[in-house]
Amino acid sequence: MATSFVCKIYNHFEEVTDPRVNRGANHPLIEMIFLTLCASICDAEGWVDVERYGNAKLDWLRKFFPFENGIPSHDTLGRVFSRLDTLEFYAALQSWANEIAGSLRGQTIAVDGKTLRGSHDGANGKSALHSISAWACGLRMCIGLNSVDDESNEIPAAQELIRLLDLQGAVVTADAMHCQTETAKAIVSKDADYILTVKGNQPALQEVLNITLLKAMDNEDPKLRRCQSGETTRRRAEIREVVVLPAPKHCSVLAGWEGIKTIGLIYRSREINGQVQESSETFISSLAPKVRDHAKRIREHWGIENKQHWILDVTFSEDSSRIRKGSSPEISSVFRRLALSILQRDTTIKDNIRGKRKRCSWDKSMIERLIKHFSSI
Repeated sequence: MATSFVCKIYNHFEEVTDPRVNRGANHPLIEMIFLTLCASICDAEGWVDVERYGNAKLDWLRKFFPFENGIPSHDTLGRVFSRLDTLEFYAALQSWANEIAGSLRGQTIAVDGKTLRGSHDGANGKSALHSISAWACGLRMCIGLNSVDDESNEIPAAQELIRLLDLQGAVVTADAMHCQTETAKAIVSKDADYILTVKGNQPALQEVLNITLLKAMDNEDPKLRRCQSGETTRRRAEIREVVVLPAPKHCSVLAGWEGIKTIGLIYRSREINGQVQESSETFISSLAPKVRDHAKRIREHWGIENKQHWILDVTFSEDSSRIRKGSSPEISSVFRRLALSILQRDTTIKDNIRGKRKRCSWDKSMIERLIKHFSSI
């Protein structure tokens, strides 16, 4: 039943503190959370849209909550959500994701940052919100989110997020910014593995990898493993070649990297409209030097860009959102990611994400089907 969806909201959001003195006198917080999540699924892009959706669907919404005083105004929604505790709301997202995901053993968890460009508030000296998220590639869902402090960068925020997640048996992938010894230690301490891209921010490490891998290829080292894959569309042809080698022992540069077992390189050649583009990058890994496993997980890492960030910007208009007061940008980003997870994991409505959102907003039987299926997972 769709009512089990309401139970899940109670279970995971009951610890979120209502900041109002006379808490829920007119509009209980749990009603506002339910309303906003449903509206986020159904193509709402801001608090005004949430109010419009609520007024249009009030009879349906009352099947789940009384809404005794009707739908809260967009001002009320914005004011309340701007005062919520961000960490409590992030914890609710993580709690719900943990229930759905269960064990992450064997999953590729992509960690990457994203900026909500429209959330900046120059008049009040507030910069745009930058957050770091953990994306379970095989499950197609965000399992954790953390804000980046204005006076810091992604690195400590990612390390904190890793420490909060239950990553036992998972493989964490990240770009070159997160190629840090402390990040590797944090991942291994969670009984997980890592694949970290190496670029110029680690010059000594990059030099060792380049020299060692090129020497192994020139000498046709029997320990070297290669695999090649590619794909072709109407406008683009791409070839990817991955090379892995057991990490050299007794190398002082590699000694500081917890659990390192493999070094490797990925070469990409793209032909777009007759123009050839080539690139290569090195990586380190705590996985055994199995080339196809590395190729698969490196490819999966891009899911966080293609299946989360790109959809949030293009379909949910996240990058252009002007929600910016207090903690509202963080709270709205949680609603979007929950809505996206619900839509992506659905198999009952045969349509793309945009189509599902439209159909759910037009036909209440569609959103009932959607949340009923999600509650049964």
